[in-house]
Amino acid sequence: MTTSSNPPSGTSTGVPDGLALPRPPGVVRRYLHAHPWVTDSLVAAAYVLVAAIFVVIAAVAPGAPALGLVVAMTVAGAAVVTLRRRFPLATFAIANVLLIAGAAVGTAVEIFLPLITIYAIGVYRSTRTAWVSFVAGAAAAALASVVGAVWAPNALIEPAAAGEPTLSLVISGTITGIAVLLIATLIGTNVGSRNRYVAALVERAAQLARERDAQAEIARGLERERIAREMHDVIAHSLSVMIALSEGARAAAPEHPENAQRAMERAADTGRRTLGEVRRMLGTVRGDDAPPERAPQPAISDLGALIAAVQGAGLPVTVTTRGTPHADPALELTVYRVVQESLTNTLRHGSRVSRARVALDWGDEAVTVTVSDDGAVPSASSPAVGRGLIGMRERVALFGGELTAGPGPARGWRVSARIPLDRSSP
Repeated sequence: MTTSSNPPSGTSTGVPDGLALPRPPGVVRRYLHAHPWVTDSLVAAAYVLVAAIFVVIAAVAPGAPALGLVVAMTVAGAAVVTLRRRFPLATFAIANVLLIAGAAVGTAVEIFLPLITIYAIGVYRSTRTAWVSFVAGAAAAALASVVGAVWAPNALIEPAAAGEPTLSLVISGTITGIAVLLIATLIGTNVGSRNRYVAALVERAAQLARERDAQAEIARGLERERIAREMHDVIAHSLSVMIALSEGARAAAPEHPENAQRAMERAADTGRRTLGEVRRMLGTVRGDDAPPERAPQPAISDLGALIAAVQGAGLPVTVTTRGTPHADPALELTVYRVVQESLTNTLRHGSRVSRARVALDWGDEAVTVTVSDDGAVPSASSPAVGRGLIGMRERVALFGGELTAGPGPARGWRVSARIPLDRSSP
């Protein structure tokens, strides 16, 4: 009997690629674990050796069976042992047939075959299948005891004529056969249950690893989206301001060079601030071990500087605020970005705009942000406007809010966002 716990040849081990598992201890065990056919060959050779010993003993006993029949049964038994991993149920059935045939012709080596094969059923099939097979094997053991007690032709399986009552031989043979079969079944089901439990743990570990990798990939994707959104907001706004300042400086240079100089200085300051913000954002995704540069995210208190920059670019802005802002950094950042992106779109795409208006309404249930202008309606198919609106909608949607953008009631463009407030937040 073998105690190898390897799966049948040709089947999957269930161990996912890339999952590190401890190796079996010892060089021999590792080799047998990787080459189960070696174990099968050794067990088959041991069976043939034991069968040869029984054949020699039986040959000198009265009524020895024909040598050809014994050799055929030995070869069949060796095949059963060799194929028990791949076909445990079929080999168990053949083993019981050989057991009964061996009892009839007077050989005894076949008694090992049901033990080896029912152990294989317990290891490579379910526990229920093993116990159903045990019942069938117990019946076969009882039948073999009857056949051996009545028909055994030699002294290796002593017939009733030798002096012992047939019923005693049947009872003792049946009890002995069932007992050893029960032991083999218990050992096989115990080893099989342990192997299945370990395989389930390995599969669970692999599933957790896959889930971890998927979550990490999702987190990376979300981080990339966040960085792209931040860079769009920062760069688009800053470039729009710089372009407006540069165009104003070019127009003022012939007659008002001092105004042109101030405009270019503002453009340079805006560029430097933008470069610093971009460096900080890129620092969060670089691969070295240096800690990324940190800076506070924009908040409601920074709206004044934002409005001043837009006004410096030549767009008058009126701001009205109702209520008290909530001390929620994420909410303040979202409000800031909505105002920033809306004013940026007005600078970049507005036509004949003379004034923009920003209205903030901090209510008890939600904050409402409205940005409007009095210019001509921009083209809704503009790709830049489309990307900006998508970014604003994504930000607002994170809070369960919604954003609308379209032509104003009279003229111009109007962006309105309603962001529900978290009642648990301060």
